[in-house]
Order: sequence, then C-alpha cells, then structure tokens
Amino acid sequence: MKQLSIARRYARALLLIGQQDGEIERYRGELASVAALVAGNPALEQAIVNPLYETRARRRVLEALIARMGLSRVMASFLLLLFEKRRFRFLAAIADFYGRLADEAKGIARATLVSAAALPAEALERIREALTRRTGKEIRLEVLEDPALIGGVVTQIGDLVLDGSLRTQLHRMRESFKQGEGV
Repeated sequence: MKQLSIARRYARALLLIGQQDGEIERYRGELASVAALVAGNPALEQAIVNPLYETRARRRVLEALIARMGLSRVMASFLLLLFEKRRFRFLAAIADFYGRLADEAKGIARATLVSAAALPAEALERIREALTRRTGKEIRLEVLEDPALIGGVVTQIGDLVLDGSLRTQLHRMRESFKQGEGV
C-alpha cells in the first residue's frame, strides 16, 4: 500500500510538470526507459539503491546513467529527487502509474480482457470499439488468456468489471439451484 501511495504522489507531481511544459509524452518515454533499464539490470539497481554502498558513489552512478541516456533536465532532476528522498526503489511503480495518468490525461483508458482462448483480431477490435463507445474514451486493450474461464470473456476498465465468462454463469446457476430458484 505504501508503494502505491508513493508511486501515485511522485507520478502526479511529474505529470503536473509535464502538463505545464507540454512534455508529458517525453517524460513518459524517458521514465519508462530508465525504469526498464534498471529493472533489467539488478546490478545497476543495487549500485543505486543499496545503502551498503557510499551515498556519493551511488549518486555518481545515477548521474552517469542520466548523462549516458541524455535525459532531459526535468527528468534528471526528478530521478535525483527520488534518489535523495530514498524513493528510487519505487521507480517501476512510479513509471507505471505515470503511464496510467498520462493515458488518462489524453483520454485513453486501459482495459484488460481475459478470455479462455486466443480471440481473432477482428473480435478483439469489435470489443475494443464497443468499450470505446461505452466509455467515451479510446481504449488500450491488454489481452490475457485464462483457460479456467471455460468460455466467454472478462473485461476490466478501472473499477468496472464486465464478466461474461462461462465459469461465472455456471457459478450463478449453481447458486440459483442451491437457493431453490430454478432456471
């Protein structure tokens, strides 16, 4: 919970800066690049966040990373702030939350669609279009498979869950029979 709260706070602060200077997408790209590099290189992450190393040495590693990647002045300041406040270990969560906020600012909603088996591209596009009409936002669809659903799909957009899975329908029928309602 603490990680989410920290990620939210720092991502919102960076988004406000991005809105003011019109660089939301630039910061999204830079932040995502740094987060991916650090996540893919545990030794680099340890060299920056591990308190067993001297603070000045860890800061120099971060400064070298910033220089080598050619990051903007704002992103450099942001990463150094995370370092100074001992929040750099939350970088991946901050980058993820920033991406969500940046999408929201552009009127894009992220949705997750879980199906029992792979769906044809045309079906996915029809679902995406229907969700776009329903929400009034452009939908970015993440597609997952879960054979336990048996059939149908479950879609989640934020807190809204649309469950059309066969598993859920069977569960409802079973509960209905238990309560003596019949079908």
